[in-house]
Amino acid sequence: MKIPIQVSVDRAEPIYHQIEVQLRALILSGQLAEGTQLPSIREFASDLSCSVITIRRVYQDLENEGILRTRQGTGSFVAQVGETVREQYRKEAVIEAMRGAVRTGFGVNCTVEELHILFEKAIEQVSMEKKE
Repeated sequence: MKIPIQVSVDRAEPIYHQIEVQLRALILSGQLAEGTQLPSIREFASDLSCSVITIRRVYQDLENEGILRTRQGTGSFVAQVGETVREQYRKEAVIEAMRGAVRTGFGVNCTVEELHILFEKAIEQVSMEKKE
């Protein structure tokens, strides 16, 4: 199974973190369903052109979070994730994206009032796009 993850060596963010964030998002958004078997560590490392150690760390971190389960001899699978965890992730993902937008706004000297207006405008634009 090919997992739709993109990594870039040009980013300051470590490769393992890029993979971990994207894999977590795929699982918690429901795009990878409970029980889905993930590629073996070697296969995934090969697919993403990274080291086995990197993928092992990603799998271990996500297993420690309770969203992956590894069975010796059979592989790693998406664990059952409760609705509370999914909802928390959904909100945290939006807040993190908004933090980035706020940082960008402050970086170009926008005021808080301007940011409120710009967020409203962005919400209107995206809402219109969804209706199309």
